[in-house]
Amino acid sequence: MDLQVHSVHFDADRKLIDFVNKRIGKLELYFDNIINGEVFLRIGNPSEPENKVAEIKLAIPGKDLFAKKQCKTFEEATDLACEALRKQVKKYKEKKRA
Repeated sequence: MDLQVHSVHFDADRKLIDFVNKRIGKLELYFDNIINGEVFLRIGNPSEPENKVAEIKLAIPGKDLFAKKQCKTFEEATDLACEALRKQVKKYKEKKRA
């Protein structure tokens, strides 16, 4: 899977990018036909404590899946978005089988 990570208005460190790659790579355990993925990490309203936003878009054959989560840390937001995508992938596979 080809994965692009974009950090908007800040420079993400290597540790964060590696975490995102590892976490999204686990989605291939559930569906191995993921074509590519795009991740946008951005900082929202600075006055809010939960201002870290992770948006993930996955391209699979015939469909695009998307999840957006906002939390206190990018790691937590990425985890929640990946969990939402995992549910979408499972649902897509069940529909495809039926």
